[in-house]
Amino acid sequence: MTEASRPHDQTVIELLREDPDFANEYLAAALDEIDQPGGREALLAALRHIAEAHGMSDVAERAGIKRESLYRALSPKGNPTIKTLLAVTSAVGLKLSVQRYVAA
Repeated sequence: MTEASRPHDQTVIELLREDPDFANEYLAAALDEIDQPGGREALLAALRHIAEAHGMSDVAERAGIKRESLYRALSPKGNPTIKTLLAVTSAVGLKLSVQRYVAA
């Protein structure tokens, strides 16, 4: 496979491995788009990419979740609990936060 034809997921995971600070921006952008069509799935994909960049087995262990359960929770049709979301973000060194915004 040539550089120009790498799968998107693989490319994002490699970028996250090369630049851990990119995870902050990537997750923040996914959270900003959560109310858009496909936003929920995009958030789960971002969390999955970040977890895969850190090693899914390692993240699952640090989060106290079975690896298979983590894959299921972060799948496109996953429905993770807030406990799972917080455990995963903590396991990869991130923290969710809230800020006030003005609705348009």
